[in-house]
Amino acid sequence: MARDPDTIQREIESARTALADSLDALSDRANPKHLVEQGRESVQEKLNDPRIRYALIGVGALVGLLVIRSLFR
Repeated sequence: MARDPDTIQREIESARTALADSLDALSDRANPKHLVEQGRESVQEKLNDPRIRYALIGVGALVGLLVIRSLFR
């Protein structure tokens, strides 16, 4: 069964466009700036959790008190 050359050409162009779109999507996902931004957003979400925020404040206050205590001994 022979196919029309124009149909084959359209299929090739369609496959080429789909491949280019896939490569663009992969390059966007693997972009280091994008990965850094994604990591920053993840950390920001965790720090916005009140349990973690108050725990870090408590640890910081404790370390600060220990440093001040060791300076005045």
